Amino acid sequence: MRRFAFPILLSLLAAGAAHAQSVNVPVLVPLTGFLSLEGTSQRNGALLALKQAPAGLSVTADVVDTGTSPEAAVTALERAAGKPVTAVVASMLGTQMLAMLPLAKDYGLPLVTVSGTASITEQGNPWVFRFFPGDAVTKAAHARYVVEELGKRRPAVIYQTTAYGQGGKAQLMEQFRALGATPVFEEGVDTSAKDLLPVITKALAAKPDVLVLHLHSAPTALFIRQAAAHGVDIPIVAGSAMHQPSTAALLEPAELKGVCAETAASPVSGGSPEVEAFTAAYRSAFNAEPDAFALAQYDGVRMVLDAAAKGARTAGQVRDALARGTHKGLAMTYASDGKGNMAHSAVIVCYDGKTRVPVLVKRYDNLTGVVK
Repeated sequence: MRRFAFPILLSLLAAGAAHAQSVNVPVLVPLTGFLSLEGTSQRNGALLALKQAPAGLSVTADVVDTGTSPEAAVTALERAAGKPVTAVVASMLGTQMLAMLPLAKDYGLPLVTVSGTASITEQGNPWVFRFFPGDAVTKAAHARYVVEELGKRRPAVIYQTTAYGQGGKAQLMEQFRALGATPVFEEGVDTSAKDLLPVITKALAAKPDVLVLHLHSAPTALFIRQAAAHGVDIPIVAGSAMHQPSTAALLEPAELKGVCAETAASPVSGGSPEVEAFTAAYRSAFNAEPDAFALAQYDGVRMVLDAAAKGARTAGQVRDALARGTHKGLAMTYASDGKGNMAHSAVIVCYDGKTRVPVLVKRYDNLTGVVK
């Protein structure tokens, strides 16, 4: 576990800090290991929101690399709890989130995350708030696009063997069954796998009409690169890791031709003046392209800051504001379903083979019906 200090945080302390309300939002996310790309986006989105905090708030934030072990995440949360905390930007890695949940409940700390692992909001813990659509939402969009828009009914499902991968695979299988589609192949892939051609070969032998991926960033890029080199000519519809500019950067545009992905949003694809302003600010701050994880974490932290600006003084009051309120974010409108699932919409993006910037081709809004 490593601590990081960023110059950007120095600007968060206003000259009149003695008269401003103090807000402490530790950022405990994976910056090394197999989720480093996703975790860096999560961190950056949080920091940009903190930099743009409403007037009257004096914001501090320690950034801690939680790596990939549950123990590192728990240690980071224990240390953060040594000071008054407003809310915690918590790891997007499902195993770390599950380890952090009991401690957050004991200490009374709101965990604001973009983890997609379904089970984190099924523990009956009132202190977790997920601002990225969970698997029940994204996999509904994923499966519906495959069946309803592409007309495919013989998917091959390749998923990660992590908690994220297992949870997403279960949701995909359920959604495909509900839509009358029958997966002809399914196999888990370890994050350490260096060659996915054997999996591709076995999947194609089952004669699917579409390849459906639910993998982390690096394995997604590896799969698509090897599929392109192998001359695979059936559609690939990937999970949210594919929409990340950092994932697309690992591939040539031609390798991406015909590849689609589900995600919560695609800020680099534009869509509104507010999203374009966010994208410009992100590029300026981090010299990188934002993705849906960054935007979702930005929206989540903005909801925390808005609650503080409107009078929430304690972690408990912030928790209540998140649990009961509605927030019009840049990616979507957020509201809790009673379990801490705040995001209820998803989109599908596709690549044309000429650029690494995807085009938004389908929106699935308020899939749960929670937002009124």
